[in-house]
Amino acid sequence: MNSDSIDHIKLNRIRPRIRFETEYSPEQLHRRIKEYLSKPEIQCEGQILPGFATFYPKESDQHYWSPQLTINFEKSETGSLVRGLYGPKPSVWTMFIFFYSFIGFITMIAAMVSLSYWSLGEASIIFWSVPVLILIFLSLFLVAYLGQKFGHKQIVNIHRFLEDCVGKRIETI
Repeated sequence: MNSDSIDHIKLNRIRPRIRFETEYSPEQLHRRIKEYLSKPEIQCEGQILPGFATFYPKESDQHYWSPQLTINFEKSETGSLVRGLYGPKPSVWTMFIFFYSFIGFITMIAAMVSLSYWSLGEASIIFWSVPVLILIFLSLFLVAYLGQKFGHKQIVNIHRFLEDCVGKRIETI
């Protein structure tokens, strides 16, 4: 596969997902992933438990925006059903959720106070904080999107690693 050919990896979402079936049983898939993780030439590391695995860039290549892929696999009629989710490290994801929630809560309070003053026919300077808070909320979304772009090459490497493990091309959804 050409290293520049990544058309099938759609990264138009903050947290791309994968879902596919493979002919390997969960036990075979577990062994195969474990075998591939032990190869010195791969560009990622991981942890694997029965039915579950997490892949991430090598520690020396990691930065704040480094992604990880978490997959689970279960027995299906034809082998294994694999589901996965790309995303930032849990601490980064938790931080963004906290900021989204905090800014959303403050925006709601500012909007309620402003509308209360407006319904009483009085001017309120707090009204002008609502558009500012909405801009901060949108800029946080932009920061998350840019962070994904910084980790794009690592996402591609992890994706290719999984494709090599299962021996097939995998589309993101």
